[in-house]
Amino acid sequence: MQLNSSHTELFALPEWPETFRNEYLRQGLWSDETFEQRIKQVCSIYGDKIAICYESKYITYQQLYFRACKIAQRFNDLNIVKGDVVILHLPNSSNYVETLFALFIAGIVPVLALPAHRRHEIEAFANATKAKAWIYQSSILGDSLDDSASHLMASIPALQCLRIPEGESVFDTLQAHKTSSDYFPVHHPDDLVCFQLSGGTTGIPKLIPRRHRDYLCNILSAVAVCDFGPKTVYLAVLPMGHNFTLVSPGILGTLFSGGRLVISDKNYPEHCFNLIKQQKVTVTALVPPLAMVWLDAAEIDPPQLESLKVLQVGGAKISYEAARRVTPLLGCSLQQVFGMAEGLNCFTQLGDSTELILYTQGKPMTVADEIKVVDENGKVVQPGSSGYLLTRGPYTIRGYYGSPEINYYSFDEDGFYRTGDIVRVTPEGYIIAEGRDKDQINRGGEKIDCGELEDILLRHPKIRDAAVVGIDDAYLGERICAFILSDSPPSDVDLRQFLIDQGIASFKIPDRFNFPETFTMTGVGKISKKGLRARLKQSYLLDMGQK
Repeated sequence: MQLNSSHTELFALPEWPETFRNEYLRQGLWSDETFEQRIKQVCSIYGDKIAICYESKYITYQQLYFRACKIAQRFNDLNIVKGDVVILHLPNSSNYVETLFALFIAGIVPVLALPAHRRHEIEAFANATKAKAWIYQSSILGDSLDDSASHLMASIPALQCLRIPEGESVFDTLQAHKTSSDYFPVHHPDDLVCFQLSGGTTGIPKLIPRRHRDYLCNILSAVAVCDFGPKTVYLAVLPMGHNFTLVSPGILGTLFSGGRLVISDKNYPEHCFNLIKQQKVTVTALVPPLAMVWLDAAEIDPPQLESLKVLQVGGAKISYEAARRVTPLLGCSLQQVFGMAEGLNCFTQLGDSTELILYTQGKPMTVADEIKVVDENGKVVQPGSSGYLLTRGPYTIRGYYGSPEINYYSFDEDGFYRTGDIVRVTPEGYIIAEGRDKDQINRGGEKIDCGELEDILLRHPKIRDAAVVGIDDAYLGERICAFILSDSPPSDVDLRQFLIDQGIASFKIPDRFNFPETFTMTGVGKISKKGLRARLKQSYLLDMGQK
């Protein structure tokens, strides 16, 4: 691992045992290649070819490499150097790719924040990683982040806040054209390349350390399974920092194989359908709620997307009823994707039977991916039975960054990651996702930690106790419901504003607030989430006039 000295003194990254390292190298799943080597290579091979299309701007591979190198050197001029950590907080744009490539080239380690993250999350990321800088756009999703910057500069004086005005380029804002040196340090394949974020980030973030070796294994294996190459035209609709959008095969899979990346900062059907037709997009990726919106729009006004070959759907399970609408309405193949930022990626294969594509979430993408399904006692279940999914492999991490206590519960003694997913495995080795075991809500592909949200709600002076649960929803997968004990209940509007003022991500704000007189407890005095969910469902039925 390569981090600057302040990080190496504090934390060590959990390592793969030597026998596993040697086996992954022998199988060709790991190599000595690094990200900046891959970037330099593809930009040399495909120099004059269009790499990125964003709005009305086109960037060739040669231009992308030039601009990324200049931005990388500008970071060095600002004393942000190899091994330093920064928080990358930009919306979907060419800025995102240029800055990300610059960080890879310079060996600076980005925390891949999402557009919806706000002060609460950014401050936690900065404190956990001792980040040197926060690279942010002045306004994201209609919210100004300048007040957050003022707060962060006061609370973390060492943090540089690099503000990129909305509509301006990182290249121009940082005056990257003024740099002259083109020297960059040599990187090692075991160096840290970025931090992904675990679903359900808590007050101390679960940071997922990705290194050149394992993350390139992830990307290139996904490229092979999904048949990405120079003819691929990938539309990035979901947030670009999401693991699904970034490496499954996503943005990096497209650019690392010589394809063309089309970037959209809007996700509504009419806009995206037009982009697909104009740019001859061949593949894109959606979460189930957004896929259903597209399908509903296509049913009303068929879009005739002749170039589109594949729609990937992941982040949460798509229902059979929605899955079977994809090909008739969009005219393309469905590819189900199941995975996690910690590692394991599963795909349905492009030549699979209709039954496998519609009913399953795919099979692991490499021969070295190991999975086991166990019961509550850790015993492997009978084939075809439901149980808890555990996994290890060449691109599945062996531990979170700086979190020994969390690692103790998240990984077993053999290095298998406890995913928290409840699954069945078919005779063909395909996974069928059946739910979650962890105290977590999956709202439209975003993972919300119930405990974190409860703790924030308890800061409100009128709240005595709180319990957050997920309720099934046809579009989002789950909605967030907060049950609150209060002698003088605040209004829903007041509670939402309170949570906004706490600086949390917008996707964590509950969809519904309930105010029961008391909580149902278990025999050991814990809140019975099962009882709360049952009460909420009953309330929904009553609201709809059903018995």
